Amino acid sequence: MRILYQLLVILFLMLQGAAGQPFIPGDPCEAQNGRCFPGICRRPYYWVGTCQNGFSCCRRYVET
Repeated sequence: MRILYQLLVILFLMLQGAAGQPFIPGDPCEAQNGRCFPGICRRPYYWVGTCQNGFSCCRRYVET
C-alpha cells in the first residue's frame, strides 16, 4: 500500500511537469529577487517581467 502512494506522488509530479506548472507555487517575481511596482521600473531597478497582479517585476541593479 505504501508503494501505491509513492507511485501516485510520482505520477502527480510527472503530470505537473508535463503541464508546465511548477510543483511549488510561489511568486515568480520573488523567485528572481524582484519586487512588484505599479507602472514602469525606475532607477535603480530594471524590468525583469510581469507580476501576477499585472504590475511590473523590477530587480535592483547591482554593480560588481
